[in-house]
Formats: sequence, C-alpha cells, structure tokens
Amino acid sequence: MSETPKYVPPAVWTPPAASGGTFASINRPVAGATHDRELPVGSHPLQLYSLGTPNGQKVTILLEELLALGHEGAEYDAWLVRIGDGEQFGSGFVDINPNSKIPALVDRGGDAPLRVFESGSILVYLADKFGAFLPRDTRARTETLNWLFWQMGSAPFVGGGFGHFFAYAPEKLQYPIDRYAMETKRQLDVLDRQLAAHRYVAGDDYTIADMAIWPWCGLLVLGELYGAGEFLSVHEYTNVRRWAEEVAARPAVARGRRVNRLQGERHVPERHAAADLD
Repeated sequence: MSETPKYVPPAVWTPPAASGGTFASINRPVAGATHDRELPVGSHPLQLYSLGTPNGQKVTILLEELLALGHEGAEYDAWLVRIGDGEQFGSGFVDINPNSKIPALVDRGGDAPLRVFESGSILVYLADKFGAFLPRDTRARTETLNWLFWQMGSAPFVGGGFGHFFAYAPEKLQYPIDRYAMETKRQLDVLDRQLAAHRYVAGDDYTIADMAIWPWCGLLVLGELYGAGEFLSVHEYTNVRRWAEEVAARPAVARGRRVNRLQGERHVPERHAAADLD
C-alpha cells in the first residue's frame, strides 16, 4: 500500500483546482461580487438577509424576543440567502456586507438605509436601538459584551475548525480534528464553569450574550450540531446543558430558529409577518 505523499508548502501558495468538501464550490481567495443581483425589499424598516445557520439564528432569535416584549418596531422581513449557491456574492449583498457572510441587516427606518453586518454588531445595534437585552449599567453591559465577543472569537474554532474537519471536509484527518476538538471542549469547559455560578451567561439576566452563544454551544450540548455530541462527551457539561434547555424552552427562541431554514420541523425559509410562524 502506497503512502500519501507528505505535503510540503510551496514558496508561493496558489488555489487548488478543486479543494473538495461541502463548501468547495463557494471557496475563493478574493472578495467582491461574482454576479449582479439586487436584493429584495419588504414592507418593514428592518430587512434581514440570512440563512438559519448558528450565526443567522442569533439575529432572528433576538428579533423574535424583541417582538415578544412588545417592540412593534422590531417587525422584520427575513430573506433567504442560499450560501451554498453563492448568493452571498451577488452585488446587492456585497453592497451591504463586503465580507459576503450572513447575516446582514439593513435598517430603512431613518433618513437613509443603514447597513449592519457581522452577527455581533447586529445584536448590539438592535439591543441598543430597542433598549433591551443589553444592560445600560456599565459593569453589567461590559460583562455582557465580554461574553458576546468571547463567542465571536470562539466560533471560528468551533465552526470553521472542529465542525469543518469533523463534518464537512472531504476526508477525516486526525490532527485537525484532535486540535479543534480539544479547543471546542476547552470552550465548553469555560462556559460550564461560568454557568455553574450564574443562571445566564453574563449573570442573572438573559441577554444578547445568551442569544449569541446558544446557537453554537447550546445546540452542541443538545446534540443538534455536527452530530458530535457523543464524540465530544457533551454530557460532561451539566451546567451548559441546564442553561441550553432553559433557553431552548423560550417561545421566541423556538420561533427565531425556524426562520430562514431550508429544512427541519416547521421551517420557514422567508419571514415577512408574525403569522408566517403561527
């Protein structure tokens, strides 16, 4: 049996003809639009362009939580962006997010449309706009933002690292799976220790930090992400599990995670009114 040749990096990297894996067709080393495509616009000031991935769920959960609190101005249109088909590289989407990643939001309620991109930025923007789920007290606000940005910095290790090599790469490779499994479990331990002393991630109150972390770590310990629950021994993280189940039981969370989904129970590819989820 012949061994696979050892990879030696060239002096200058060039893209491979075919990289393989689930997302090979949309991977490229440059930015910018690949085609002209205007974005649709609905009747509400808030226009969301997204997909029901963990990052996408953060925003729809917050919007549904705001509506549940009675903030009528949080009504929104949620348009589906099929990232597997490269729709995030359309000219209209690139105009509102030059990084070509979902989710992206346009607030058309002011004098001129305002673009907001990157999920963490959208959460802060909406929380500040409606004065909810982000404390105004400096100490509590800072602690919430600490954990929000902890998630933003951690997600690439969980998704692009562990999730990619465990679930999406064209072949299973031990080194990257070991590396990112170790980091993912370390992050779960960080969260488990925090939740041992607090009901919610940033303290006693439910905030955008919980909404950001739950679609990643919460779904992971509930066995709904990458099919990796047994592999990662998620049963060890009892405090994360307690928190994950409590957040999952919130009606607005259940509604928000159905939006912009292409599969799953009662999934809603596009959302333009509350009745779409009823």
